[in-house]
Amino acid sequence: MYSSEQLKDWDKRYVWHPFTQMTDYMDGEPLVIERGEGFHLIDTGGRRYIDGVSSLWVLVHGHGRKELTDAIERQSKELCHSTLLGLANVPAVVLAKGLMAIVPGGLAKVFYSDNGSTSVEIAIKMSYQYWQQRGEKKRKRFISFTNGYHGDTIGSVSIGGIDLFHKVYRPLLFKTYKAPSPYCYRCPMKLDRVSCDMACVGEFERIVKKHGEEVCAVVIEPLVQGAAGMITQPDGFLRKVWRIAKDNGLHFITDEVATGFGRTGTMFACEQEGIEPDFLCLAKGITGGYLPLAATITTEEIFNGFLGRFDEYRTFFHGHTYTGNPVACAVAVENLALFEREHTIERMADKVALLRNELKRFTDLAHVGEVRQRGFMVGIELVKNSKTGRPYPSAAKIGQNVTIEARKRGVIIRPLGDVIVLMPPPAIDAETLKELVDVTYDSIKQATGAP
Repeated sequence: MYSSEQLKDWDKRYVWHPFTQMTDYMDGEPLVIERGEGFHLIDTGGRRYIDGVSSLWVLVHGHGRKELTDAIERQSKELCHSTLLGLANVPAVVLAKGLMAIVPGGLAKVFYSDNGSTSVEIAIKMSYQYWQQRGEKKRKRFISFTNGYHGDTIGSVSIGGIDLFHKVYRPLLFKTYKAPSPYCYRCPMKLDRVSCDMACVGEFERIVKKHGEEVCAVVIEPLVQGAAGMITQPDGFLRKVWRIAKDNGLHFITDEVATGFGRTGTMFACEQEGIEPDFLCLAKGITGGYLPLAATITTEEIFNGFLGRFDEYRTFFHGHTYTGNPVACAVAVENLALFEREHTIERMADKVALLRNELKRFTDLAHVGEVRQRGFMVGIELVKNSKTGRPYPSAAKIGQNVTIEARKRGVIIRPLGDVIVLMPPPAIDAETLKELVDVTYDSIKQATGAP
């Protein structure tokens, strides 16, 4: 075995961490996770931490669930991998059938990949190629939303809307149209949420009317823009933009990489406003957090647009080496079975209410500007002045400081700038959930110097 100190040394020497300023990281003390147990992570020194962000929004039923590890072991003994290019495998077929039983109506075909970025990239390419093959050559653009995040491949970055992440790559990206997202706390249209009558929907419709004939699809994170800081959409916003898109003949792509598999309190966020997308992009919780897997699910109409003679070259020329990996699909099948057997979604309701009640006290803290919640997706926006909403200077690193305080208290959370994110696993028990909230509250008080 390797010593804790040896691992920390090698980590600093050899590993480049994502979304991490490595100057700060190299000056700090690495936290090396060795194992997981239930809703806790355990480091190389044996210390336990509540997994407050579901290991980056993927964990569902907890670490070390025997049903899931057994599924991996069983499938590994049968078949570790076989290409899906022109061949099928048992778990990929069974999972596709299982997904059809739970996704919104109108969806019919599953195209596998291995992460959220690629699931969205596939939807973009499918929509574009569909229109080109219909002879609608003018359709080359997409409408997405400011503050949107859809992954880190070039296509998904092109439709993204977070300058901090995306600005440097602008010369590499294709042109898109950006509609204002309903970030009510910091309204991009400078309106009041009480009286604005969702003016952002009107601006979206204006863009559709002006550019609709050159647009392939609208791309949206339904109900919550996760990476932007858990920005929650007002009730009815999603359905309004979907209706406008459909009335104007545009494809509707819902990126449920973050919101899917129970995160918002229902299996998929789409359900809450009764919409039926043309593309549903899934990843993260699809395997319960055990292996990388993604799916782009689309309609029979889209699928039929790619059918033809071999020499017509209407094929969707896209694929990944590990597309439909049998081991990942097998654990995903068992993940869905656990959802059903343990009534995971139904049992969330009381815990969502508990979380909402526990979050009420945060608004009394001097440096909390807004608390946003949809199901188990929570964003706590910290500000220098809660009366004016004035943000902290970036050099204060207040979000980072809160996570350091939480780590001292046995909780792992991660900020998005100065928004503290909580994303507990859907199956977490009430006692651990309350401890997570208590520690977060104390950590914010300590880091902000709140009385």
